[in-house]
Amino acid sequence: MSTQCCLAFDFGMKSIGVAVGQSLTGTASPLAALKARDGIPDWDILAELIQQWGPNELLVGLPLNMDGSEQDITNNVKRFANRLQHKYKLKVHLHDERLSTVDAKERLFALGGYKKLTKDKVDSVSACLIYESWILNGN
Repeated sequence: MSTQCCLAFDFGMKSIGVAVGQSLTGTASPLAALKARDGIPDWDILAELIQQWGPNELLVGLPLNMDGSEQDITNNVKRFANRLQHKYKLKVHLHDERLSTVDAKERLFALGGYKKLTKDKVDSVSACLIYESWILNGN
């Protein structure tokens, strides 16, 4: 079995968390979050990440309410995922991200208290958790 590389994203209107995951260990490492303007990242920086990591696929966290219904931001996430697929010609998966931000804050707090809870770190650790959850669900 070959190791698959995946870039995972935790979409936000001002910041998009990024993590690189690999299938061999089922784990992900946080990368620097991307600044976004109204949900639109700097596509040149994103292209550099794709070039640098050479992922086989991309993963985007899908925000849902606890009852499974869509949130206001869900359509923006789907639009972002469609743009990724169109621009980079890679398979893009959507994965339920419920509670990933809460879990990310708990993980960062455990590692270093409140000083670790910066927005970009929370977003990228959320992207790690989205990847790890996706892998655990058999992907």
